[in-house]
Amino acid sequence: MTAQTITLREYQKFTNTTAVYPDAGKNNIPALMYAGLGLASEAGECANYIKKVYRDGDTPELRQKIADELGDILYYASHTAEILGLDIQELLEKNQKKLLSRKERGVLKGSGDNR
Repeated sequence: MTAQTITLREYQKFTNTTAVYPDAGKNNIPALMYAGLGLASEAGECANYIKKVYRDGDTPELRQKIADELGDILYYASHTAEILGLDIQELLEKNQKKLLSRKERGVLKGSGDNR
């Protein structure tokens, strides 16, 4: 099977075909825990490579490692959404609306969810 251009929704469904862990496909709490921990660990790996760029300097190799980890982050984010019965496309659209609203209101900076 070769990679092809797919939509976000298709990719989200695709994650079910490569999920190999206890409770895969059950969309229960253990599956959610696995996906959530996978997401956190991949984000940590990405952060580690970014740290190395800061410490050691920017290289094409480090950028590629960051890109690879970003792909893994997208996988686990998509699979987590799938487990929760959420639509990844709708999540992105909702997040875009939120950010555009914050931009229009001049509250992109700052902290807190209710800006």
